Amino acid sequence: MSQSKTKFASHSVRGEPLRQKVLDAAERLLRQGKAEFSMRDLAAEASVSFATPFNQFGGKAALMHALSGRRIATMEARYGAARPTGDAAERLRLAVAIATEVMLEEPEVNRAVMGWIGAPGPTSGEVLARSSAFWALALDDGDGLSAERRADALRRLPEQLAFAFRGVLSFWTAGELRDETLEEKAQEMARSLLMGSGSSNETFSGTKK
Repeated sequence: MSQSKTKFASHSVRGEPLRQKVLDAAERLLRQGKAEFSMRDLAAEASVSFATPFNQFGGKAALMHALSGRRIATMEARYGAARPTGDAAERLRLAVAIATEVMLEEPEVNRAVMGWIGAPGPTSGEVLARSSAFWALALDDGDGLSAERRADALRRLPEQLAFAFRGVLSFWTAGELRDETLEEKAQEMARSLLMGSGSSNETFSGTKK
């Protein structure tokens, strides 16, 4: 690609569209099995200047955190589109199913992203906050939880679910957990946490009420 064409592409897109353009390029490289791509490779794939990925993200670690944020945004959108009903346990079961579905749609890409966000970087990301917000969305007002423990559960559970789901994903990323068992293990994790917070709902037993 000529230098003039690269400059034109970089200058014709600004702000959030440019950020998304770079993220799209990163996903294409990951789909090609190029998890170790350089920022120069990324700039070429996105048809932008070499400096643009750095200007938008600062470095590869932050870029990967942004890709993780994309996954969580997809989970949130699908959960909202499903128009969930029922109590907290039923909504949480749906959220787990959606979360694992998103991760399994492009397993190699998502394993690469998970591998990067699990590594130390120069700055902290927002994955924990974004993940906790997703689980809080699923729990909603906590109906079905013990009335005496509901307020405390709603305060603690979203972050606990974020920690636990990340743990399940880490074993999946490492290849110790097969694709076909990812949702099962994630549902077991969510069920255990919910029961510990005073839910008597049996939704997580594998059959809905």
